Amino acid sequence: MMPITMTRPGETVTIRKITGKDEVRRHLAELGFVVDSDVTVISEIAGNLILQVKNSRIALDKTMANRILV
Repeated sequence: MMPITMTRPGETVTIRKITGKDEVRRHLAELGFVVDSDVTVISEIAGNLILQVKNSRIALDKTMANRILV
């Protein structure tokens, strides 16, 4: 497993694990980041990611994105 920040733009990956405190995991789940869902990395600027999950595009900062393991 590796953090989603290690994937390249255009790559679609499956979430394997989400780390962090309960409230962080719950927040990410509300945004659609749940284990076994597919996420596409749209772009990466200074470590911050634009991700496509389900039918939404979501921007995550590097700290938050590092909690998503693929």
